[in-house]
Amino acid sequence: MRELLLGLGLGLGAGLSPGALLSLVITASLRGGFPAGLRIACVPLLSDLPVVLLTITAVGALPEAFLRGLSLAGGAYVVFLGVQGLRDARTAEPPRPGDGVPTQVLRGVVVNMLNPHPWLFWATVGAPIFVAAWDAGPAGAVAFVFGFYLILVGSKVGLAGLIGAGRHRVGVRGYRLLLAASSLLLAGAGAVLIVSGLT
Repeated sequence: MRELLLGLGLGLGAGLSPGALLSLVITASLRGGFPAGLRIACVPLLSDLPVVLLTITAVGALPEAFLRGLSLAGGAYVVFLGVQGLRDARTAEPPRPGDGVPTQVLRGVVVNMLNPHPWLFWATVGAPIFVAAWDAGPAGAVAFVFGFYLILVGSKVGLAGLIGAGRHRVGVRGYRLLLAASSLLLAGAGAVLIVSGLT
């Protein structure tokens, strides 16, 4: 129970903290409604497995240069996506359901894999908790991971549902403004990643 509650609490913080993946969930929900936002919200279930396995194996032994490189590469890619979104927002029309779904999911996976935050979390917090819980019994370790991803993904799914439900009420001009704002948020998140990689 303790590990489950710990996973739920950490998952809520990670799920709602501003960042590249949250910005992509917002942008996808604006463009393609709840189904598109849902797919991006579920990206951690696809992209975090190698992160979790590597960090649990290494338990914090990842070199700082590796994390800096991830931060710089991820930041540059996220800034590129933000600038591209700003350019597209000028003439954007609400797309038909399913438009660009493979591209959106691929972008989400790339952004999450290059984002140093999952690596840092699992190297410094998640892996030590998991290993300690596993030593006491596998059930606690599984409960921690289950609780963490339930809330991490669930909070993003909830946000995608809210945005997807309200996007048709804003009109074309409002849609373009919201898309531009979410693209600025995305570019800002990328800039933060670059700065953290440099410092």
